[in-house]
Formats: sequence, C-alpha cells, structure tokens
Amino acid sequence: MLDMLPPHVVQFLSLASSVFIFMIGFAVLFVAAVFIHDTTQKRDTILRNYPVVGHLRGTLTHLGEFFRQYFFALDREEMPFNRAERNWVHKSSKGRDNTVAFGSTRSLSPVGTPIFVNAPFPPLDEEAEEPPAVLFGPYARRPYEARSLINISGMSFGAISKPAVLALSQGARLAGCWMNTGEGGLSPHHLAGGADIVFQIGTAKYGVRNLDGALCDDRLREIASHDQVRMVEIKLSQGAKPGKGGILPGGKVTAEIAAIRGLPEGEDSISPNRHRDINSLEDLADMVAHVRDATGLPTGFKTVIGDTGWLDDLFAIVNSRGEASAPDFITVDSGDGGTGAAPMPLMDNMGLPIKEALPMVVAALKRAGLRDRVRVIASGKLITPAEIAWAYCCGADVVCSARGFMFALGCIQALKCNRNTCPTGITTHNQRLQRGLDPASKAVRVKNYIEKVHKGVGIIAHSCGVPHARALRPSHVRMVQANGTSMTLEQIARAAEAGRPERLAQVPKSATANT
Repeated sequence: MLDMLPPHVVQFLSLASSVFIFMIGFAVLFVAAVFIHDTTQKRDTILRNYPVVGHLRGTLTHLGEFFRQYFFALDREEMPFNRAERNWVHKSSKGRDNTVAFGSTRSLSPVGTPIFVNAPFPPLDEEAEEPPAVLFGPYARRPYEARSLINISGMSFGAISKPAVLALSQGARLAGCWMNTGEGGLSPHHLAGGADIVFQIGTAKYGVRNLDGALCDDRLREIASHDQVRMVEIKLSQGAKPGKGGILPGGKVTAEIAAIRGLPEGEDSISPNRHRDINSLEDLADMVAHVRDATGLPTGFKTVIGDTGWLDDLFAIVNSRGEASAPDFITVDSGDGGTGAAPMPLMDNMGLPIKEALPMVVAALKRAGLRDRVRVIASGKLITPAEIAWAYCCGADVVCSARGFMFALGCIQALKCNRNTCPTGITTHNQRLQRGLDPASKAVRVKNYIEKVHKGVGIIAHSCGVPHARALRPSHVRMVQANGTSMTLEQIARAAEAGRPERLAQVPKSATANT
C-alpha cells in the first residue's frame, strides 16, 4: 500500500506516526510523574489517596459554577438571582416580549412572599398617571427633582469598566434617571453620557481627599460645580460588607483609576471600615450639614440596617436642631447586596435584608415626625417590577439597583466581579474582554430596562387600584406568614408596634455642644 503512495505522502505519514508515538510516550511519562508527585506529597489527602484522577475534582468543581445555571438549576432556585429573574431583565433590556405562559413557576407559599391586593374596579388605562417627581433637599441651595421609579445604584469606576460606565451614563440620560458614582470618585466617563449624577463619598473620600486622606472642601466644591452632579451621598456602609470599606484588587487599579482615586497604580484600594472624621451621631449630622453647605446640593447617607435604635437617637438630634438639619435622604441598602469583592462572613451574615430593613427605617422616620422631610431610597436585590412595587408599598420614595443594570448590560452572573476576568467586560479592565461591550448598544438596553420596569410597576399599581406607583401603600401588598396565611404590610406594622417596647429617643448629652 505504501509503495503506491507518493514519496512526500509517505514521508508525512512516517513523521506523523513518529510524532504520535512521541506524544503517547510523553503522556505516559507525564502521568507517571504526576502519580509519583501525588503519592509523595502530604498537603492534599485526596491526591495522595487517589493520584492523578483526584485532579478531576478541582476541575469539575471549577466548571460546575458555569454549567450549573444551564443544565442543573431550576428556574427559581439559583442565588443570588435565579434564571427567571435574569431572563426577565435580559428580555426587557433587549426590548423583547417578556410575558409568560401556562402559569407562574414561582411558589406562593414560602414565608415572606409578596402578594399584591388587586382592586375590584382598577382604573382604566386612560386613567393612569405619570408618577409625580420627588423633591430632594428643600433646604439646599440646589434642590433636585427625581422622576424615575428606578435609578442606578453606586458602582465605582474601577469596580466596573470604562465601557460599562459609559453605557450606564448614556442609558440613564436616555431614560431620565440618575447614576450614582460609587465611592471611586467622579470620572470623565460618568459625565460623558450626560446623565444626572449622585456623587458618593466613601470612607476613603476618593476624588475629594487631601494627601492625608481628609475631606478637601475645594475638591468637593469642584465636584459640585458640574451641573450634572445633583446630590451627594455619604456612604456609611454597603450591603456586601457592612462594617468594612471598599475593596478593589490591585489588578484592577489601572493608571487612570489610580489618578482619579489618588493611589499608586497596581496597589489594592482598600477603604477604611468607617469615616475617620465621623465618630458619633453628632459628627454624622455635622458632616451632612457641612457637605450640603459646601456644595449647595441635597445630601444624605447610605447605610445597611442592623437595628434602628441609633436612627431614633439621630432623629432626636435632628429635631433638637431643627428639621433643616436632617439628612435630605437615607439610602437603605440590603444586607444581601453587593457586586464586588467582600469577605464571605460579611456577605452572608451581616446586616438585615431590605425586606426587613426598609419598613423599619420608614417606621423610625414616622416616629420622629420626619417622614415628610427625609426621603427614603431603597437599594438591594430590587430588579423586577414586583420587587420594586413592594418597595413603594413599604414607603420608599425612590428605588435604586446595581445588579439589575449589570444584567441589562449583559451580565451572565459568572461571579467573577472581584477578579479581572469578567467574561462580559463589565467588571474587568482587560481590554480584550471589554471589546465585546459596546457602550452605544448597551445604553439602549439600559433605557429599555428602565422603561420595562416603569411599565411593569405601573401595571401592578393599576391592578391595585391606584393611578401610579408612588400611590401604592402598605395595604396594597400582603406577605405570606409562617402559618401559611398572609397579612398586609399595614397589619404587620401594627402588630410589630403593638409588641414593640416603647423606646423614647433621648438627645445624647454631647449633642447640645453642637447645637
């Protein structure tokens, strides 16, 4: 047979067979070397007892997180967001039909499930109204009116990429919502899209700090000089890591990010676990007043709630000074929030989830007589119309989301936000991976998502018998209880107050020194 083939073909087959034999020999030697290494090493029990094949365990564990959501997990069982939630956002952001057929796949029996109360005679479509604007900062020199039902929560340039920031900024402008900078400072990319900006001051005070890390009023006024910057948010804590500052791994601290933050390039950006100049409730009230006076902008703070006793004391201080001294808003973040790097003990077990925290904050404001003065912003895992409508029933004035907008940008929940390897280009500064994220097209997806949220929340509001989402009240949603029945939020609040020991908030003695 070989004699019938051309000489060059025979030479090729001879070479190929030699290479094949060499590869087989190399593979045998490699396996033998791995076998010897595994059986002699003492660090890993599995590899010592099951040499060579034991390596499959690590490989399969690594691959499992990618394949699980496609082949094994049911539509409603994944965490932190299930397939049904992600698909709703993806379809909405792409402008596709997001209706479902043949009944809900969601069980209505788990404790805490919200069930909205439909009205017997809901308003007709032509009787629907646009939600009224919410006024922030009546005592600020530059008050701000917000109209959107959902806005973009804090994600810093650094935690997310340049194309992601540009897409969010452009999409926010198209849809008429605001964008929070996160604690990484104000970048040109935030301003490029033309959206309204909420500037966040984190514990490291990136973008408004002196060389020693203290707040710099000149830089603060420079930030406020941009017409797009409409409010200032002082971040006390965030949902992913209450009690710990921001963490940006050194691999994500590029030269541009380092210049904006005032850090060395390539070094970990780790913020203090609290503001060094806010040591008490009086200091917090003073800082809010100082920032508002320096910028002329509505100023509030963001926090995760563990208990509201300290809020009662803060509101007592406010009432002793006068309602003008109150924070213009409080952003309530959920203990199960977070898009970036965080220690698991804090991510999993610290801080109350938004479903418990939001009603507690609203109740504390009502007890202090400050509910009409202080706006409440709800943030944390509120990405679908039902969750957002629930927040408005609880008393939220505005809802913000971070991960909802990440899904709108194309996030696939790869759980790589804390690394520089995000496959969708959203949380990486690897330019090869960023290439797939086109800001212009993704901005349209952001706009579509916001519009679908408005439409969906409006549908719920109309079904409850009110003309718009901001008319929703605690009586419009029931929550499933442990006994299998449901109660309205109004009934739950009354029951909680009846069983709550009376706590009369007293102004701390040290507060009088600052009045």
